Amino acid sequence: MTHMPDRRRFLGLTACSLATAGLAPLLGTGPAHAQLPPALPGMGDPDAVLLNFNENPQGPFPEARAAAGAGMAQAHRYLFGPQRELVEVFVAQNQLREDQVAGYCGSGVALDSAALAFTSKQAALVTADPTFESLAQMAGAHGAPVVRVPLPADGAHDVEAMAAAARASGAGLVYVCNPNNPTGSITPRARIDWLLAHKPAGSVLLVDEAYIHYSDEPDTLDLVRAGADVVVLRTFSKIYGMAGMRLGLAVARPDLLQRLVLFGANSLPVPSVAAGIASLRHPQHLAARKAENTRLREETVAWLAARGHACLPSQANCFMVDVKGDGRAFSAAMARHKVFVGRSWPAMPRHVRVTVGTAAEMARFREAFAVVTG
Repeated sequence: MTHMPDRRRFLGLTACSLATAGLAPLLGTGPAHAQLPPALPGMGDPDAVLLNFNENPQGPFPEARAAAGAGMAQAHRYLFGPQRELVEVFVAQNQLREDQVAGYCGSGVALDSAALAFTSKQAALVTADPTFESLAQMAGAHGAPVVRVPLPADGAHDVEAMAAAARASGAGLVYVCNPNNPTGSITPRARIDWLLAHKPAGSVLLVDEAYIHYSDEPDTLDLVRAGADVVVLRTFSKIYGMAGMRLGLAVARPDLLQRLVLFGANSLPVPSVAAGIASLRHPQHLAARKAENTRLREETVAWLAARGHACLPSQANCFMVDVKGDGRAFSAAMARHKVFVGRSWPAMPRHVRVTVGTAAEMARFREAFAVVTG
């Protein structure tokens, strides 16, 4: 069992932290809580195009904006009633039970809690490479071995290699982000089912569905309903447009959920919860947002392909493009045109992640890309 001093030390890294927002790799050395991402020239200008953090430029639904504004009247209270209502609405829509769902300050805090709950020096984390990194960062920070399995060319998780790595390392946790961040690629549901069936007994499969609403793939909530060794994470940061409001959900069997909440669960921001409830109650906006994102992504990918720059298959609000050179230098060059794209990953140094923005923003991206790549 984790000793309490260690638990408190690591909890200091979790609560709505920069690391859980996916910003940790951008930070310098020193305490994470004391630093912010570097201020890049022009990034705060009104004409800057921000395609770097997988945010949704449309922002919250109109109904969510109104609900958040109304919620400010009670923002001075710790209100647990609305949190219960958020869970009640979600479980009713997804045929779950209330003891299978917990609210979090974004999905990142739940990722950190999963690392602390299910990995240790004796229980490794198995994860893809590249993928969202905060889980591996937290697991490594408290001494757990981290086994990274490269993604194949199509971007789907190599579930056979992950299962083998999990058995060899005595994994406590296996992580699948689907669709994957940064690639936007999907792992077909049948492959996730195979991984669940072939992982080591007693280990937990964590499926991060931050981008599931952009995808044509079925979700995995039915695995929770069936009582499997699965934790599913959801966030309001992506298609719901609430990245700056920090709201998410963890879904799991009650005993697994209890292990998570021991490492951090508290009252959530009242305006964010109000916006989350309104978002769930107005699902009619989801199809239009998905369709617009798909159209803009595919138009941009086709334009890039015509110029000889291949992209990995994506079903998310981002894609990875081969810039045929150093990804960091490319991102810096784009920034000089006030078009701020994502970064490259060590496993894919020639690829850069690009968020799907508005039609006007993607036009600016194409203009800058043409200039930068010559």
